[in-house]
Amino acid sequence: MRDRRCDSYTARGRRRGALRGSLHRTHVPNRAFVYRGGLAGLGVIADFLSRTILTGYLNGIALSIIAGQLGTLLGFEVPSAGFFRMLAGVILRLGETHVATFLVGLSLFLLLRMLKYLAPKLPAPLLAAALGIGAVYVLGLDPRGVGVVGVVPVGFPAPHIPSLHGDDLRPLVFGACGIVLVSFCSMMTTARGFAAKNGYAINVNQDMIALGISDLASGFSRGFVVSGADSRTAVADSAGGKTQVTSLVAAATMAAVLLFLTGPLAYVPTAALAAILISSALGLFDVASLRRYYRVSRPEFWLSLVAMLGVMTVGVLQGVLIAVALALLKLLRLASRPHDAVLGLIQSNDDVYSAEEGGKEVPGLIIYRFDSSLLFFNADYFKDRVRALIGDTNPKPQWLLFDAESVPILDVTGADVLDELRAELKGTGIVLAIARAKGLFRVMLERTGVAEKIGAEHMFATVHAGARAFLKGKGKIGRAKRSDV
Repeated sequence: MRDRRCDSYTARGRRRGALRGSLHRTHVPNRAFVYRGGLAGLGVIADFLSRTILTGYLNGIALSIIAGQLGTLLGFEVPSAGFFRMLAGVILRLGETHVATFLVGLSLFLLLRMLKYLAPKLPAPLLAAALGIGAVYVLGLDPRGVGVVGVVPVGFPAPHIPSLHGDDLRPLVFGACGIVLVSFCSMMTTARGFAAKNGYAINVNQDMIALGISDLASGFSRGFVVSGADSRTAVADSAGGKTQVTSLVAAATMAAVLLFLTGPLAYVPTAALAAILISSALGLFDVASLRRYYRVSRPEFWLSLVAMLGVMTVGVLQGVLIAVALALLKLLRLASRPHDAVLGLIQSNDDVYSAEEGGKEVPGLIIYRFDSSLLFFNADYFKDRVRALIGDTNPKPQWLLFDAESVPILDVTGADVLDELRAELKGTGIVLAIARAKGLFRVMLERTGVAEKIGAEHMFATVHAGARAFLKGKGKIGRAKRSDV
């Protein structure tokens, strides 16, 4: 049994060596792109990962880690696949369970869970690994079929400049661009997920630059294209690591191990590593947040579940991208059918007029508010709402006063629709006036000439000023005072 396991690990090592020869050349241009992307501020991509998506991501990662390590815990290897396929593979092969391996893994898992609650400040994963080494060495478990890590190479890799030929440049550039997208999104999903879990902030662009610099060093030492690892991050988080010092200590420890402790490391049982990963993954699964999402917002609860199921089935990046796409579609749907309101005038003791929902309507005047930017995907909805509003008003209004305070942005399509509506209303004897136009909305009104067509006499700083101008034109205003409402 031991020989077969060693052969398996050796074969996997050879496959990795073959892959390294073909991939390390891609590593350098890939990391150069990541570094330049951080300088260019492309970390904004990570802003599209909402809290609900990050929760679903971490929950999916937790379940995937558990499913992927169950086979190792039981003493056999399950091919890496989606959560349900790995779980099914474990169930179908339960009869192949290696009892000694399972007992070692289960004992260490129970120890990890006990230490988590009884002595949370102790480095439980380190203690579990040390006890596993001791058990294998003292009890002679290796010859009895308990799988171990095996021989670990001693020392550091020698620096090396990858060779590059002219014919390789085009495929390397395209390959590196693809790897940048995958590795960065994967890393930032992990980083933002743990930042949200532990309540600290991250600088996305700075992290992108740091990833590029550190992996350039890896590329010049024959390293793989790598990114942030969710499983190792989970282990560090469960051990209490909260700052960058964790990575520095881990790096120093790994350097010491590579130089002086590779001998004992060979006796680490793989079941111990599986127990550590499963225990760490349990701490990732956030049931409390799912309950909160279900109570507060059912759509976002389902979005979190979609992200979780996506990670568990089609893969980490694909699952997150599906959830992000659904979130953007939901956002576009809401933005295409925004809230709107008809405002009325409320008269105070000093005859100061203020616009409020539910106020008294003024005959002949409609004050309409549209609570969204006026863009290509909701411009026709805006026009249809105005048409319906005018059609339902009896008698026919003389003015439509458009309160644009809630319209921060206007694009060319929105401006064209607004001009078409102005012309349409003018043909029916209705004046289109605009109040509180500001920012990019007002800039686009002026650039497209719509402001000129509406006329300066129908552009007002406040709703009150527009209502006063309408009433004054009808001879119904007395001593009304200016209001900034």
